[in-house]
Amino acid sequence: MRYLLIVVLLAAASQCWAQSFELTDFNTRRLQKQKTAMLVLGAWAVGNIGSGLTLRGSQEGSTRYFHDMTAGWGAVNLVIAGLGYWGTLRADAASFDLAATINEQHKIQKILLFNAGLDVGYMLGGAYLIERSKNTANRPERLEGFGKSIALQGAFLFVFDLATYWAHQKGNSELDAVLQGLQVGPSGIGLNLWF
Repeated sequence: MRYLLIVVLLAAASQCWAQSFELTDFNTRRLQKQKTAMLVLGAWAVGNIGSGLTLRGSQEGSTRYFHDMTAGWGAVNLVIAGLGYWGTLRADAASFDLAATINEQHKIQKILLFNAGLDVGYMLGGAYLIERSKNTANRPERLEGFGKSIALQGAFLFVFDLATYWAHQKGNSELDAVLQGLQVGPSGIGLNLWF
């Protein structure tokens, strides 16, 4: 009987260790996806700042305002990308337990879907400014340029957020594999062991 108990305890310990290893791998991949997304956003931001500042001086009218807004929007995106990247560098993939892993996985997905909704708002706001520019005498070229830039930024961010969501959503099936051995019942959480 003692040997059976030792075998069961060793099997449970190895299962827990394997699950911990799988969680670390999963979190490493999740954090790498976030790093990659922040690098893409940062590259977009740097391109917007560079092109906006370079082209604004040689343009006039609505095109100049387009480049002004593009550079400004790029600066905001660069700060967001930098903070997001820095946050992933500070995170330790091995420090997330099962509950924290599930929470982080779903939190990033919710944030990305919320951002995609905001992106639709940006596109609509840009379209509104473009339309309003047609019916105002007070610097219509500024409204048109800003509107076109905001609509473009919203469209990029919409595609970016949905693509990033999709990349993270694919991880849900990986997380399911980690959860396979767990069983939740009315009396608590159990671990199924197969020999």
